[in-house]
Amino acid sequence: MNTLAARFLKIVVLLFAGLFGLFVFAGNLMDYDSNYQFVHHVLSMDTTFEGNSLMWRAIENPTIHTIAYWFLIIAEGIFSALALIGAYHMFQKRHSSGAEFNKAKAFGFYAFILGFSIWFLGFIVIGSEWFAMWQSSSWNGKETAMDITMVWAAFSVLLSLKDEDLA
Repeated sequence: MNTLAARFLKIVVLLFAGLFGLFVFAGNLMDYDSNYQFVHHVLSMDTTFEGNSLMWRAIENPTIHTIAYWFLIIAEGIFSALALIGAYHMFQKRHSSGAEFNKAKAFGFYAFILGFSIWFLGFIVIGSEWFAMWQSSSWNGKETAMDITMVWAAFSVLLSLKDEDLA
């Protein structure tokens, strides 16, 4: 489908991803301690199964917890900025040639690369599997991270559909 409506859909999807990232970023700053506790418990592995033989992976150093949390906050802020800037660039090029509109998608692609890095690599691969977050009944973000990753995958596929010149 080669319509202006399809372009608007791609713009809106990227805008909504950016707003999501902005709300996550702001929430981590406004409710710093609650979200810091999540990082602390996941890295400490203190709520995983008793007798867990993976406990050698635990990091109990609060300084490292703080660094990891700030790294996450900054990454979420950058994700949000990339997505919002991408939506703006795409909106500016909505009536342009297909080639120009496709070029305007670059920030969106970078946003989703970072989004996959945060929610899939960070939460699912590292948090859930390396630090055994999946074993925790109270500090387990695996399902939420997987849901977000699946949305980013769908949005990435939509964004990657090539746009031709408008009829």
